[in-house]
Amino acid sequence: MNRYRNLIALLCIAFALTGCFRRKKYENPITKDTQQPDKVLFDKAIADIERGRYEIARITLNTLMNTYDTSEFLAKAKLAIADSWFREGSTHGLAQAEAEYKDFILFYPTLEEAAESQQKICDIHFKQMEKPDRDNKHAFRAEEECKLLLTSFPNSKFAPLAQQKLRNIQEVISEGEFRRGDFYHTKGSFPAAANRLQYIVDQYPLFSKADDSLWMLGDSYGHMGPRMREKAGESYSRIVKDYPLSPWADAAKKKLKAMEMNVPDPDPVALARMKYEAENKTKPSLIHKTLSPFEKHPETFMAAKSGTPAMESIRPSVPVSVPVPVAVAGVTDVGASVVGSTDKSLDTKPDARMAPQPATPAPAEGAAAPAAQPAKPPAAADQPLPTNRTLAKGKPKKDRKPGKKELAKMQKEQEMAAAAAQQKAAEAAASPLSAPVVPQPAKP
Repeated sequence: MNRYRNLIALLCIAFALTGCFRRKKYENPITKDTQQPDKVLFDKAIADIERGRYEIARITLNTLMNTYDTSEFLAKAKLAIADSWFREGSTHGLAQAEAEYKDFILFYPTLEEAAESQQKICDIHFKQMEKPDRDNKHAFRAEEECKLLLTSFPNSKFAPLAQQKLRNIQEVISEGEFRRGDFYHTKGSFPAAANRLQYIVDQYPLFSKADDSLWMLGDSYGHMGPRMREKAGESYSRIVKDYPLSPWADAAKKKLKAMEMNVPDPDPVALARMKYEAENKTKPSLIHKTLSPFEKHPETFMAAKSGTPAMESIRPSVPVSVPVPVAVAGVTDVGASVVGSTDKSLDTKPDARMAPQPATPAPAEGAAAPAAQPAKPPAAADQPLPTNRTLAKGKPKKDRKPGKKELAKMQKEQEMAAAAAQQKAAEAAASPLSAPVVPQPAKP
């Protein structure tokens, strides 16, 4: 029995090798039993992308797009080209991917993949973000692209993810500005510190260190004199109202009481938001803390988990050390223009500045000199504007001790001066005009 089975198996193999069971060619290449050629090209390109053969995949997809311009896979092929550049991951590849994604959104704005393309553009710059103390160009680009996703595709399934990503991006941007403001505050340049910190609290109120920024902002305004008293009180009031669970809340209340200002009540919405943030706070692992100093990407675990991120960019305020132009009849700027006047008075009449000025009459003899008026203390608005340059306090600095090169130079100059004096004295002694005149006796 087994012998017959083996014989039948050998016969089947022989028929197969001789082509007895070869399939017949289809008369119509596009039928239900075969695949369309554009679909074959698309599947081959996708397989190449999955295996990392990106260049071959792009050649195949370009062949599909150039050959079958009415294919149903045209949009998918264009998106696959962008995805191949995105997966490649190099700086050049990410730049090409961004250009391809933008082209896809331009040609197919109504497809669902358009929102995905915009989300990938945001990811491109998000992956290239650096730490807050380094170049932040990709952070600002990522913020711009995420805002564009939320405004152009608000109902997309990618919108919630983009909103949280936008909070993370704004956390990194705010941290960079906070470090600069802290540097100026520690240095004593309070106007520069106030300018940085004021921008943070106005533009990014969800920043994890917004309460610290407000505290340093109030302290900076407090060091600028009575002119900035109202702004200092406003900073402390915002801590009590918008950040009631902050560790600076009690100290801010004491500051307001000492300044004789009203202490506001905490905002219920802000109180609920801070409670939610405290309950959902993310703590980094021990491995992350160890490797964090060696990583290029910034940390975002302190970013807010709730609240609407800032969608509009405000204009940075003018530093308080810059004087504000006084408005005259509704004009707040100064310009120059040529006046077409025919008056020649300035050219024909003498200059009034050359006329003699009337002398101040001297007080009469025996009359008492006018008493000096006591100087009134300047008002808060009349005090000079604060400056970033602080005056030196304490004893004046001593003269610096000259170095060896300076001492040698001074000694050489003294020797040259002494030699010149000796040469001048010798020339004067040798001159006949310098001989003493002997008086001659008078003749009888």
